[in-house]
Amino acid sequence: MKRSLTVRNIIDKKYDTIPFTGEFLDSFGTPESTGVWFIWGNSGNGKTRFVMQLCKELCKTKHVLFIPLEEGSGMTFRDAVVGTGIADVGRRFLVRDMPPFDPDAMIEELKDRVRKQRSADVYVIDSFQYTGLNFRQYVQLKSVMKNKLLIFTSQADGKQPVGRSAKSVMFDAMLKVWVEGHQAFSKGRFIGPNGGTYTIWREGAERYWPL
Repeated sequence: MKRSLTVRNIIDKKYDTIPFTGEFLDSFGTPESTGVWFIWGNSGNGKTRFVMQLCKELCKTKHVLFIPLEEGSGMTFRDAVVGTGIADVGRRFLVRDMPPFDPDAMIEELKDRVRKQRSADVYVIDSFQYTGLNFRQYVQLKSVMKNKLLIFTSQADGKQPVGRSAKSVMFDAMLKVWVEGHQAFSKGRFIGPNGGTYTIWREGAERYWPL
């Protein structure tokens, strides 16, 4: 049985955090380097571009594995990679094609991957709807990835994620990021000094959010 923690134990506990820089630091502070993040938004608002920008920032200190279940590694995904310059990070960013809607196979493969000595630090899954995970399976995957950072993207219906399981994952996530009008808004536990707003594409954001 694990011993109980004192208040001093909790205060003195050291956390491994992500050393964000620039606008990411201003928007999201220094979040923990493990746990679950959830990014959702409607099509055409800059979600894919934001995720690629985020991956590029994470690759300054982490190794990222991107799993494009929704689009695969096709032309539109290639354009997003080229457009954000993420190719500059080299082998810190890798892409793994997996079949969509096969949650058991995905959990088993990720379980095998995290056991390896040089496994990635961050796993980005695009999108949650294409995993086929229910909430029970999500909890199982979260347990498998407890020492990693797991990031889901999600489709949206209005301002809510599509599907009951996706909504439950959003509520469970440590960092929740809503993307609208080429801006990303922190809705989770990590908010930087600017109040939690990250501009993905300034020209598009200025058109969408007129002064």
